[in-house]
Amino acid sequence: MSYAIIRNEKYTLNQLNVIYRHNERKNTNYSNKDIDMNNGKNNYSIKNCFTTYEKAFRDIKNKYDLKGKIKNISNVACEYIITASPDFFDGLSKQEIKRYFQTAYKFVCGFKNLGEQYIISAKVHLDESTPHLHLVYLPVVHTVDKKSGKDIEKLCCTDFWKGKNSYKYLQDNFYNYITKSGFDLERGDNKDNKHIKIEDLKKVTNYEMQKYEKEMINLEQELDIENTEELKREYKRIIKKFNTLAKQYTRVKTITDNVINKQIILENENNVVAQENERLEIENNYLKNFLDKTFEYVSILFDFPKDRLKRLVKDFVNKMKGER
Repeated sequence: MSYAIIRNEKYTLNQLNVIYRHNERKNTNYSNKDIDMNNGKNNYSIKNCFTTYEKAFRDIKNKYDLKGKIKNISNVACEYIITASPDFFDGLSKQEIKRYFQTAYKFVCGFKNLGEQYIISAKVHLDESTPHLHLVYLPVVHTVDKKSGKDIEKLCCTDFWKGKNSYKYLQDNFYNYITKSGFDLERGDNKDNKHIKIEDLKKVTNYEMQKYEKEMINLEQELDIENTEELKREYKRIIKKFNTLAKQYTRVKTITDNVINKQIILENENNVVAQENERLEIENNYLKNFLDKTFEYVSILFDFPKDRLKRLVKDFVNKMKGER
């Protein structure tokens, strides 16, 4: 059983550079060991971005005169991570894999009447264990200005994802669109599945599979009967047993698929966190160098020892903290 997977992430302006470097493979090294740099040549774009995501964001915002207040903490862009269960891609031709992601791209263009013009980049990664699409877009809503009464295009992540069921609405619509396009996938459970550790899952799976195999052997042995009437009765009993075993197998398979799907989602989330940590480290080093240079220039300007100046500033900061 394979599942259609679509997940949405939200980003501030300062975070765009991090996902740009990851999606467009601009980094030299990656913390994610699942990335095979030798297969990077197989990655491709459904929509190219020929500049940084931050610059592309500003260009689109100015070109279409997007309204909406933007603060440093505002989410100005979103990213769909689109994939499917790993077994879905097993044996699937390159043409069908490409059609799957192109179909997903068309879905995004029409979902909530977004429009292709507000998509910054759509990059397919084939250099990891499971093919997936990173699609970065601006959450633009088509609304009416309260003062003028005119139709406007407004950049507002909150309005775009308004409603407590907005995420379910996304997944329902994506599932309907993708299956109508000829892809044999499941929607998945709407409710949150209980988290199961990998070790526990293996125990459950091994136990159920061993039990299944044992029952199969017993059933084969039970078929060695000459009496016709007794054979009919045994046949009915065996069919009933087979149905029970089939349900057990389906339950185990569902648990396994759900855990695999959650692993994919967690891996993507961990990648985002790792990229954010990398960005913060770079920013922190920049601020340290900036402060050091500031102390150096001030000490020269006022002919004051640099180390002493640092101590005075540190004592002042500690004093301010104490007063709080």
